[in-house]
Amino acid sequence: MSQADPELTPVIAGVGQINDRPDHPGDGLDPVGLMTEALRRAESDAGGELLSNCDSLAVVAQLAWPQLNPVDGKVAEALGIEPAHRMQTAMPNGDSPILLLHEAANRIGRGEGRICAVTGGEALRTAGQLAALKKRENGDKPNALRDASHRVRKGYAQSYGLVVPTDVYPLYENAGRAAYGQTLEEGQAESGTIWAAMSQVAAASPGAWLRKPVGADEIITPGDSNRAIAFPYTKLQVANSSVNQGAGFIVTSLAEARRKGIAEDRLVFLGYGAAAHESDNFLARDRYDASPSLATSIERTMELNGANSEELAHVELYSCFPCVPKMARRVLDWPLDKPTTVFGGLTFGGGPIGNYMSHAVVAMVEKLRGTSDKGLLFANGGYATHNHTILLAGAPTGATFPQEFDYQAEADSRRGPVPELDKDYAGPAEIETYTVYYGRDGSARSGVVVAQTPAGARTLAAIPASDEAAIAFLTDGKCEPVGTAGRIERDAEGLARWRLA
Repeated sequence: MSQADPELTPVIAGVGQINDRPDHPGDGLDPVGLMTEALRRAESDAGGELLSNCDSLAVVAQLAWPQLNPVDGKVAEALGIEPAHRMQTAMPNGDSPILLLHEAANRIGRGEGRICAVTGGEALRTAGQLAALKKRENGDKPNALRDASHRVRKGYAQSYGLVVPTDVYPLYENAGRAAYGQTLEEGQAESGTIWAAMSQVAAASPGAWLRKPVGADEIITPGDSNRAIAFPYTKLQVANSSVNQGAGFIVTSLAEARRKGIAEDRLVFLGYGAAAHESDNFLARDRYDASPSLATSIERTMELNGANSEELAHVELYSCFPCVPKMARRVLDWPLDKPTTVFGGLTFGGGPIGNYMSHAVVAMVEKLRGTSDKGLLFANGGYATHNHTILLAGAPTGATFPQEFDYQAEADSRRGPVPELDKDYAGPAEIETYTVYYGRDGSARSGVVVAQTPAGARTLAAIPASDEAAIAFLTDGKCEPVGTAGRIERDAEGLARWRLA
């Protein structure tokens, strides 16, 4: 199968990434330095001079150093280039690198450019170390994720502890486990199996941040070095954002790659892809045991490419938290005994906020070069909100560009009714999903229940740490809390409290 016009056929010609581990915080590269170095390495990897003639520079927004934003101009200046098209994503979402890859392919397909560079980088490790040197008046430890300028810290959901992704994704995990008919032990065993395989991949991946294999039991068992975060997740089950990592890739036309003398066995071809999203309001979802937009993104990509899961040599299923690859592998029909990553996942490979999938692109390209294999990249961002999937291959795919990748209408048509939100409810209710938050010492801080009222409305209720019986009921695995009945009462401040039936 061959592409019609090499001038309009996008290929990935070069990839690069960097881990920065300075002995002293002040010696670390900032995000601009990481992005710049990643693209220089991508150019070197291609084996041809590309950046000096770059038509487009697209950058994944970074969170660690807000004082630098926007950084696209700074990266261009550091590289000494003046691309006609230059942009930075609005947010540091996990789907951003695949979105920018797809847009670069479309620019080439429209004849708007011949060389498009995409990069991103985060230096949260260095930022955190420097911030820790500055004590706050109230004694709180600085937290770049919770303190991010785009983060909503006051509101209905936030008053019940639902602030950052580590607070919200467990809602999908617990709802999913119940829907799959798993016990707590079975659900955790699946997470441990997937994550242990990721640690094995990371151990063999030169670009990964943590390169020591970890066993499944160690991953799911809370302990001094693996504290509980939000039930049922431990530290080794969540994205590791305390990294200094940058990655980038260069997309060219096939004709331009040939003109630059880049060997054909170094080129990786793009197939079709699809994107769809959930509501930005995670309380306005139709359900928490599945995602219509996630399913649409993956299924439509496979259909467009005429592929099935057995034809895929490799996949990267986004792995900020276990619930995401669990949902994705069920849609894809991906076996539990096959790795769900080519890079190592966001715990072990590293979780540089919105730019993880750039590292996955690097790893996937390295896997596919010189083969006829196919690989699938599935990205997720926000609070299980944004989904973008694309197929790559070591040989021409037959895909033509530009391609419309927005399949939002299809995802919306698959979505069930969204329950009305009742913020003032009191009375009998049923648990839809839940989680429990833990302190650094491993003790429960509080719990939150997403409940449905007899009228079908959705509401939130808190569980104080002092209600030991309720905390145990939610976490001990003796029975499945999802679907069980209880009662919501209001305290003197108007906050809803969950009571066991």
